[in-house]
Amino acid sequence: MLHTEGALLSVNVGLPREVLWRGRPVTTAIYKRPVAGPVRLRRLNLDGDRQADLRVHGGPDKAVYAYPSEFYDVWRSERPELELPFGQFGENLTTTGLIDDDVNVGDRFRIGSAELVVTQPRLPCFKLGLRMGRDEFVTEFLDRGLLGFYFAVRREGFVQSGDPIVLLDRDPRGFKVTEVARLFARDRDDLDGIRLAAGLDVLPEGWRTYFRRRLETFAHR
Repeated sequence: MLHTEGALLSVNVGLPREVLWRGRPVTTAIYKRPVAGPVRLRRLNLDGDRQADLRVHGGPDKAVYAYPSEFYDVWRSERPELELPFGQFGENLTTTGLIDDDVNVGDRFRIGSAELVVTQPRLPCFKLGLRMGRDEFVTEFLDRGLLGFYFAVRREGFVQSGDPIVLLDRDPRGFKVTEVARLFARDRDDLDGIRLAAGLDVLPEGWRTYFRRRLETFAHR
């Protein structure tokens, strides 16, 4: 039996633009805006959306970034001075009913006519600070742990605001997306957790390589 886990509140897209950061020009696509109606979701992004620096953004394992509206509620309560329309965190999909603690790496969902698989948490770069107008927000965002997560696109289709988020398959290993973030940002000496992550084939290869290298540092201590 399929279960509706939540709903899509907003679809947000944006193209790369050049802005000033610390007096020098940088190119970023973090400026996302909500769009109405059905939007084609393709293997690498949504129609009307692009990533600026493909060395660290985008690709099949980071095709779509989702951010829970519940986290917006927290930020609006804690940081009322910030303007926080949907899309402010650079997300493509603003959701409700599906937060980081609820999803495993490898969980598969249907939104609209598209099928997506959870791949990893979002780790912020300096461009989030640029978007928020304060560089220190990057550290606050990571410390607060309200990260959101990425999807890979398993089947292309159309998505739009109001679509239900339907669980198709829960990954049986139960490795939470929050576990990846925890091992990266806080518990860097959790040998058992790192070993498990390094051997988790559902994680993107870049993450497994990172965790394997962490294991090598333990071996040489």
